[in-house]
Amino acid sequence: MEHKKVIIVGSGPAGLTAAIYTARADLQPLVVEGEPSSTSDQPGGQLMLTTEIENFPGFPEGLMGPELMTNMRSQAARFGATFHTAKVTKVDFSSRPILLYTSDQSGEEPAYSANSLIVATGARSLMLNLPNEHELIGHGVSTCATCDGFFFRGQDIAVVGGGDSALEEGLFLTKFAKSVTIIHRRDTLRASKIMQDRAMSNEKIRFAWNKVVTELKSENGVLTAVEVEDTVTAERSSIDVSGLFIAIGHAPNTDIFKGILEMDEAGYIVTHNGTHTSVEGVFACGDVQDHTYRQAITAAGSGCMAAIDVERWLEHHN
Repeated sequence: MEHKKVIIVGSGPAGLTAAIYTARADLQPLVVEGEPSSTSDQPGGQLMLTTEIENFPGFPEGLMGPELMTNMRSQAARFGATFHTAKVTKVDFSSRPILLYTSDQSGEEPAYSANSLIVATGARSLMLNLPNEHELIGHGVSTCATCDGFFFRGQDIAVVGGGDSALEEGLFLTKFAKSVTIIHRRDTLRASKIMQDRAMSNEKIRFAWNKVVTELKSENGVLTAVEVEDTVTAERSSIDVSGLFIAIGHAPNTDIFKGILEMDEAGYIVTHNGTHTSVEGVFACGDVQDHTYRQAITAAGSGCMAAIDVERWLEHHN
């Protein structure tokens, strides 16, 4: 079992920024970066599934998601961060030091012990689970209107969902799109009354009631239409769109921390006084504790905060 001053779980923008800052503070952090085969906590996080990023400061021409994450990882390694490609399967906060178990270890012995821990496991967008869904992410399918809406200027697009998030996405997309179709499985929305009024009064928004998406149609690897099925009549039809935004919710990757760290009703880790969690010496940053902004830049910012909080905590506790 190897001992570390600080271990970072997760390698998205939050985790890698925390790694850069803690490495520069000479804390020699270890980043347990996830498994390549996992969709929920893969190395590099959700940006590894993103094509072009145009809203990350400092890149006026934009850059690819995997390129940004590779650069951040290299930067952290340059300052002394080390990486372990595995998944954390269990944590033990009942005594000190903290104990971590990983997916590639054998037996019942922990893989690492640590004085402190930064949780940066992120969150995942709930998907439709259609056959070619992941292949079309970045090629017509998106889970973030703020990130990708600009690319659909003057085009017909659709949003799946019926809650506040779906209508917020739809209203935002009307700034760019020619038309926005809200596809909802029922004939009434779950969204708040004020959001419904705004959406229904927007001339660019139309509604496809009692519909579920059953197929994503594409040509040359790019989305061209969605096939929907009526939940009442079972009748099938096609909606021609060049973009589909999935807004049926998000789920934080916090399963291994349930019953250990304080969480809100949606499962996001609750933080206090910056990035401190309910357990002494354990910190959280990025989308695992942020269900409001969910941007690469805000995740990176909170990763910086977590690193500074950890450094100060370690100094205070010798």
